[in-house]
Amino acid sequence: MNRIFVTFFAIALTFASLGFAASTPTSIETLKELNSSRYAGAVPAKWGEQVTGVRTRLDTDEMVIALTLDACGSAKGKGVDSRLIDFLIRQQIPATLFINGRWIDANPELFRKLAANPLFEIANHGIRHKPASINGRSVYGIAGTQSVAEVVEEIELNARKIELISGMRPKLYRSGTAYYDEIAVQISQGLGHEVAGYSLLGDAGATWSASQVKTALLKAVSGDIALLHMNHPEAGTGEGLIAAVPELQRRGFRFVRMSDYPLK
Repeated sequence: MNRIFVTFFAIALTFASLGFAASTPTSIETLKELNSSRYAGAVPAKWGEQVTGVRTRLDTDEMVIALTLDACGSAKGKGVDSRLIDFLIRQQIPATLFINGRWIDANPELFRKLAANPLFEIANHGIRHKPASINGRSVYGIAGTQSVAEVVEEIELNARKIELISGMRPKLYRSGTAYYDEIAVQISQGLGHEVAGYSLLGDAGATWSASQVKTALLKAVSGDIALLHMNHPEAGTGEGLIAAVPELQRRGFRFVRMSDYPLK
């Protein structure tokens, strides 16, 4: 009997390694229940952009920079900076795109094209663009998730939305506003997502002028993760980035996706 079990286990491992896992995804409701039970009574001690577990840099000394572009999907944030996207494609500049579920709904065909382009890594920016809190913390006037269950929904619903359309489950998560408590970070990790922070503020929520964006990006050092936005064509982000990239390349920098390097 033991030999039969061992043989069956070996076969199962072989099929799993080939991508033939037979198990079906755990339901959202089950994930909510499991996490709510696990973190029952937990009281967060921290709240911010760089709590324990948030990855803010590439773990390398090479002269590389990860451009990360958020698409937030708010009422005024469903747009597309086409000039910026076209520039990245034309110049073959990789980037990691943090996409919110509402932005996908507003731009379904463009999302499919971006997800199919190997230049871009698609990452999770939540289903409703909420700060990641287990007790309703808010920031910048944006209400956070209210519970452990809502954190699970915010992350997992968008992960499954992205995977259904693109065929790839995202590995990185950045909350709306990039604020977290440490319990929300642990929940994200348990759902298979590293939490993606940043080391270089690139456009201050798409509020900076082109000159300010360029100045910020030219302060880059090796391993930086730059936070910018791709959903505000009226902002200075695109023009500033387009102006900064050639100068950074002249300095010897290369642009990479976040998952191209270990994170720290």
